[in-house]
Amino acid sequence: PQRKLTPVPFTDVRVTDAFWAPRIETNRTKTIPHDFKKCEDTGRISNFAKAAGRIQGQFEGIYFNDSDVYKVIEGAAYSLAAHPDPKLEKYLDALIDTIAAAQQKDGYLFCFYTLKEPEKRWTNLRSIHELYCAGHFFEGAVAHYRATGKRTMLNVAVRLADLIDSIFGPDKRHGVPGHEEIELALVKLYEATGQERYLALAKFFLDERGHQDCGRKLQGPHSQDHVPVTEQSEPVGHAVRAMYLYCGMADVAAYTRDQAYVAALDRLWANTATKKMYVTGGVGSTGRGEAFGTNYELPNRTAYCETCAAIGHALWNHRMNLLHADAKYADILERVLYNGFLSGVSLDGETFFYVNPLDSLGNHHRQAWFGCACCPVNVVRMVPSIPGYVYATDEDGIYVNLYVASTARVKYKDGTVTLKQQTRYPWDGTVRITVEPEKPDEFVLALRIPAWARGETQTEGLYRLAPSASPPPVGIKVAGERIGTRDMVGGYARLARRWQKGDTVELDLPMPVCRVYSHPDVKANAGRVALQRGPVVYCLEGADNGKHLPHVYLPADAALAADHRADLLGGVTVVTGKAMVRRDDGADAPADIVAVPYYAWDHREAGPMMVWIPENREAASAVAKPTIASESKASASHRFPSDSAAAMNDQMLPTSSIDHEIPRLTWWDHRGTTEWVQYDFAAPARVSSVEVYWFDDTGRGGCRVPKSWRVLYRAGGQWKPAPGASACGVEKDRFNRATFDAVETDGLRLEVELQPKFSGGILEWRVGKAE
Repeated sequence: PQRKLTPVPFTDVRVTDAFWAPRIETNRTKTIPHDFKKCEDTGRISNFAKAAGRIQGQFEGIYFNDSDVYKVIEGAAYSLAAHPDPKLEKYLDALIDTIAAAQQKDGYLFCFYTLKEPEKRWTNLRSIHELYCAGHFFEGAVAHYRATGKRTMLNVAVRLADLIDSIFGPDKRHGVPGHEEIELALVKLYEATGQERYLALAKFFLDERGHQDCGRKLQGPHSQDHVPVTEQSEPVGHAVRAMYLYCGMADVAAYTRDQAYVAALDRLWANTATKKMYVTGGVGSTGRGEAFGTNYELPNRTAYCETCAAIGHALWNHRMNLLHADAKYADILERVLYNGFLSGVSLDGETFFYVNPLDSLGNHHRQAWFGCACCPVNVVRMVPSIPGYVYATDEDGIYVNLYVASTARVKYKDGTVTLKQQTRYPWDGTVRITVEPEKPDEFVLALRIPAWARGETQTEGLYRLAPSASPPPVGIKVAGERIGTRDMVGGYARLARRWQKGDTVELDLPMPVCRVYSHPDVKANAGRVALQRGPVVYCLEGADNGKHLPHVYLPADAALAADHRADLLGGVTVVTGKAMVRRDDGADAPADIVAVPYYAWDHREAGPMMVWIPENREAASAVAKPTIASESKASASHRFPSDSAAAMNDQMLPTSSIDHEIPRLTWWDHRGTTEWVQYDFAAPARVSSVEVYWFDDTGRGGCRVPKSWRVLYRAGGQWKPAPGASACGVEKDRFNRATFDAVETDGLRLEVELQPKFSGGILEWRVGKAE
């Protein structure tokens, strides 16, 4: 291949650290079984048995659901390669047998058309995603073959690939998949089989895109089918599709030496890194088409940042690093891994984010599964592959791209060397590498010096770092001799010497807390600052900072410090500091803040979160004046797990009854029942009215305004109907005010009768003092 670097396989790197090793084990013991169970429960796996004629029934789910099963197989194969598991291997054998039985006589494999409309094969490449599913099957098949040596799945893949190759090509049918994936997968199949026709087919699908004279209707920018790939300069359209396209281009370029591909990739990467990437490494800013926005269009609360797009972004930067041997790509790979990707999976490995916003009012939460479940099944194959990004080699020696405590057996041009890393990264920048060549030998050990350790971001002004204190320079010792970073090439410190068994390299990467500022054209971040320490981006959560979080600002001169807390969120280093809380009366009050790693947010009680923190009072929202309601303790008879009773008195006013941008309290999925909500006052008060703003998601969900409701007050420990109560309204898109004779009480309760077959909820509930 034309690549300057060759990756060291993940199977040759045994991770032993306290950060990634537990996650890889959680993926093996929790996420893989979880995902397979969900595939079983949702009919994804039984679809194959139906297509094979082994059981009767209709196709279940979304037409491209086959791909979810293939991705879990790929992740399971990676896990098997590193951790033999007879039970898992037996399960895969049975599943692959069922899939093989679903393959048609001519090699066709796609459950949706096989079961529903077999005559419509290949008639809707834009939307139905046969070729996308085939790509994920090829990836799974190659992974299974490499992990087990068995050809059961690979043989099915070869038959399917041969069928596709017999239909599509320069002198055959012209067409491209709406969702790219098969291109990079065909290269993997080529690598596993040596059949060059698969590489040629991958290049055909790439070269076919965007040509006006191809004899077909172009799919347009959403599918990157608007201009030829070699003429593209700016990522547009569906973010995951774009990432997979660029991965395929990089893979094909590595074998064909197509410099037009490389030039296009360089342009596309530059635009992404300097104008369209979030500080977390996430990409794809808008939910409209799950797509890239315009340059600098990087909103926070509505950021889409799909987990699959983060994975694709990591895969693309890994490939760019291999093509160019430049550390700037590994810098962004690292940024994605520790932030934009890792936020997509919970610490227990069983809930997931599809969308990864950088700001939340407390109403965004991980879920166990999705109707379109591409993200959970993408996570399951990404986690076990991470050891494969640690090292790479060239003719001169070995490159260290990631710092992870591990033992690796690395083959280079003249021999084999064992490398042992000892480090507490990403919490500590001290790395000790023990070098054990089979025999004394001369080679280069190239250490990536992260951009953040040099006060840089690789984004040409999209983001800039401002350390909270001037850090000492990066330190390097070899065999106890201090040598510094004088021999830097492409972001790597090149250590060329004759290495003896037992030689040590000590790398010291200072990790001050850094403020991060964004380009002025990123309007969402005006007057705001983010926090980063080492490769980790931080956020503020309500769980640590209370209800005043939306009103916090962090003055530019506020001191910041790092503190490791082994008992918090699986063991994290937090950032602490002194902030201010903006108040209406101008008497801003000091407040201690605690920032946690962005990847670890949403593991505690629901509440607001922000990555970009106001740095001045003008950028912070003012604290509303305290009220009886806002000072009360809110509770409910029942609440949906991702809702919060505190939403009722958070003083965030809705724009409509279907407002999904602010927190809410719903009784979902209690339907047609009698429920209640309650305020326990901070102190007894004389009150005479309430105002309720009902949640109603007609057209989107199962909540409606209630059938009726009434007000109760507490007297002598008993709940009593409020005397002289007016009618209690149930109108949408407004506060419904109810009055009653003044009572002295320490609490109010609303008793709510839900409509038959529907649930309900409240966005805001106010209490009026008696005159």
